[in-house]
Amino acid sequence: MQEKKKVSFTWAFKEYIWPRKKIVALGLFLIIVRSLSGLVLPYASKALIDDVIPSKNTTTLGYLLVAVGVSLLLQSLSSFSLTRLLSVEAQHLISVLRANVQKKLLTLPVSFFDNQKAGALVSRVMTDVEGVRNLVGTGLVQLIGGSITALISLVILININGMMTLFVLLPVGIFALIALKAFGYIRPIFRERGKINAEVTGRLTETLNGIRVIKGFNAEEQEQKTFEAGVERLFLNVKKSLTATAFMTSASTFLLGIASAGIMGIGGYFIMQGSLTYGEFVSFTLFLGFMIAPIVQMSNIGSQLTEAFAGLDRTQELMHTPEEDDPRVRTQYLTELKGNLRFENVSFAYETNKAVLHEVSFEAKKGEVIALVGSSGSGKSTIAGLASGFLTPTEGTVYVDEQDLSKINLRSFRQHLGVVLQDDFLYEGTIKENVLFPRPDASDEEVEAAAKGAYVTEFTDRFDEGLNTLIGERGVKLSGGQRQRISIARALLAAPQLVILDEATSNLDTESERYIQESLGKLMHQRTTLVIAHRLSTIQKADQILVIEEGRIAEQGKHQELLEKKGRYYELYTYQTRM
Repeated sequence: MQEKKKVSFTWAFKEYIWPRKKIVALGLFLIIVRSLSGLVLPYASKALIDDVIPSKNTTTLGYLLVAVGVSLLLQSLSSFSLTRLLSVEAQHLISVLRANVQKKLLTLPVSFFDNQKAGALVSRVMTDVEGVRNLVGTGLVQLIGGSITALISLVILININGMMTLFVLLPVGIFALIALKAFGYIRPIFRERGKINAEVTGRLTETLNGIRVIKGFNAEEQEQKTFEAGVERLFLNVKKSLTATAFMTSASTFLLGIASAGIMGIGGYFIMQGSLTYGEFVSFTLFLGFMIAPIVQMSNIGSQLTEAFAGLDRTQELMHTPEEDDPRVRTQYLTELKGNLRFENVSFAYETNKAVLHEVSFEAKKGEVIALVGSSGSGKSTIAGLASGFLTPTEGTVYVDEQDLSKINLRSFRQHLGVVLQDDFLYEGTIKENVLFPRPDASDEEVEAAAKGAYVTEFTDRFDEGLNTLIGERGVKLSGGQRQRISIARALLAAPQLVILDEATSNLDTESERYIQESLGKLMHQRTTLVIAHRLSTIQKADQILVIEEGRIAEQGKHQELLEKKGRYYELYTYQTRM
């Protein structure tokens, strides 16, 4: 745990504090000015009681009042400047860090997202980074400034009366030990809170996205109980941290209260003995407040910094996750793509020793259509994932234009790639914005051509706003066939050389399928296409059909050839034509 803490602080200092050293240094200067200005009042109090009042010197009284007034003005100005400077910079850093974390997320492989909840990742982007404000904001500077103030006050207290100062240091030292132990106990709690919060947020996001399924199965009560259980876990975690924080606060109140009570007794004794003046006693009491206040404040700031490091631990973990497009491995760049695709003895496993593909080999030449058919779970989508670079073979090689895909920069490859999925994703917004997704700078004419090619205009012409019609979250206001045609229009606008179609025509009505078949025909024209087919009637003209069973190519050939073999493809086709 100690090593983890050291690494986190070093990383945080290098990443966030050092690049802003000028602002932090200015903040530190301001807090020192504020602290030194505050020390004027205790000195003035001693002079007032011991010198000015007994001598009845009104001139000196005036000077004292001016000095106190100037010090108060400096305190106010430095406090305002400190908050304005560091708090604003901290909020700016939070926005930058959120953008960096989101940017990092987009570089991670698809397999990472397969094992994460969307809501949990949202929590890591939006919540975990917020603690950084206590590093660059007033928190860390106040911790340093408070320490300086406490040390200056300590020197002055020793100078006034060493015996009373020694008495004060004993409970303060005990409190410091308690605080250190408490911070070590609290940090894992804060770290766990981040995880629980991410899980609860993730579940809530899933619930809202699947509200139709939940209502359809009358499962509202079940979801409510699941969410309540998560909220209860979060409450118990917060309860732990609040208990530890409350214990620290109570300990500080008790121990520092004892110190104050002791000072009353010892100070009264020294005054009666004549070894301490009234002014020195008042001054000592005020300086004692200046020493103790930062210590109490440090305990609160320490809790904030502990929470910040807990969040930064998780942020650091995410930022160090290996990227999908590793520049050290993927060193080759594609300037153009002819469209030749070849699998050579490709095997793949999502988990060790649990292969889902076994030595798959086939070749798709430029412009050819390769269809993958087979039962659910046979490995068709895995082959599509390998061809699109979402996955990397465990064994064997995927070649694109005779170059190893695992060595090719994915951005340079995917600019030539078009993907249409069974449940393709649409953003909330207009139809036009979704078609523009792969090429935001495309002209209106190009968008219109892609929409016509995918038969999107067949239904948008009936809408008042046409292509500018709002479609709702995930295209909820459109039918399945309409959403698919928008996805195909998007792929047409991208003008790819390699097209991946993952069951793009399944679960559609006859009319929608007819439109989509025609739009897919335009998308596939003179483009190498890998199509996963649910309806075998849609792939009869494919140049090559691969029948995938249990991760292997069971049969391979054209439609008529496979029917004549009367093997697995014949069984699948005969079964479907009877339905």
